[in-house]
Amino acid sequence: MLDLNHPEVKFAVNAIRQASQLVKGVQAELVSPALTKQDRSPVTVADFAAQALIGRLLAETFPGDPLVAEEDSSSLRSPEAAQTLEQVVRFVSRFAPQADPQKVCAWIDHRRVDTAPRFWTLDPIDGTKGFLRHDQYALALALVVDGQAQIGALACPNLDAGLEVDGGASGALVVAVRGQGAWSASLESGGAFERLCVSPQSQPAQARLLRSFESGHTNVSQIDVFAQTLGIQAEPVRMDSQAKYAVLAAGDGELMLRLLSPSQPDYREKIWDQAAGSLVLEEAGGRISDLDGKPLDFTTGRKLVKNRGVLASNGILHKAALEALKKINA
Repeated sequence: MLDLNHPEVKFAVNAIRQASQLVKGVQAELVSPALTKQDRSPVTVADFAAQALIGRLLAETFPGDPLVAEEDSSSLRSPEAAQTLEQVVRFVSRFAPQADPQKVCAWIDHRRVDTAPRFWTLDPIDGTKGFLRHDQYALALALVVDGQAQIGALACPNLDAGLEVDGGASGALVVAVRGQGAWSASLESGGAFERLCVSPQSQPAQARLLRSFESGHTNVSQIDVFAQTLGIQAEPVRMDSQAKYAVLAAGDGELMLRLLSPSQPDYREKIWDQAAGSLVLEEAGGRISDLDGKPLDFTTGRKLVKNRGVLASNGILHKAALEALKKINA
């Protein structure tokens, strides 16, 4: 059973819930239909503010634990960023009244390192375009100890508590603890947690493939060839962010992959893009590897430099998917 009173689990649940409330406030106030496609300022504010809030909570709860996260405060300290920093402080102060520019920058950079024997890793807004479209995005927080994710928490504000893709938007909180399974509950209500289990589907042709709207870090045409090689008949499910891991863990899909884009053949995944979601999937009975079948290696710093792409599955279809990848030389 999930022990919600375990100090690290309690911290992860509380931190990710507070941060999700903060970014929803940013979205409600700063993301409007009048926003141009080139204007990513609401994402910037939400990223920095959520990371500052979690950095502050970490400093209070586990002050010796480093935070390996996407943002650093250097760009906020420039005169050109004064207005952005002012907005970040304004949103953070709703949860931390003592917030000021100096404290917010310090919280963003809390014990900043590239790696350590024990650290927390955070993606404050995973799925930036989904966030701007009021579609799927996630906040992802994980505790990594000796190169293994031990706790993973995902806040998915635009999934419902049952994690159905076509469900309402009440928000879902997903928590996984190594050896204790993966669990979901309402993001806001604090109701009971339900255990997650991957799909039992064993026929490749019946697999549901989860795909990103984003194309920058994958190979869209090769994903089509991969689906044809497996004989997949169902239309792909398109959604942004690590919310896809939550959906896979709940059994509402069977396969997901990040192939290498022809424009970025040397691209390597960031640790915060995979740590929380990978543990959620594994604890629900699924499997995750790179495109060569190797486990994801979280000992190499901010990037997974020893891994090439990502393949995630319900476990049953993983071998068939790896064989299909070899056939198409992905």
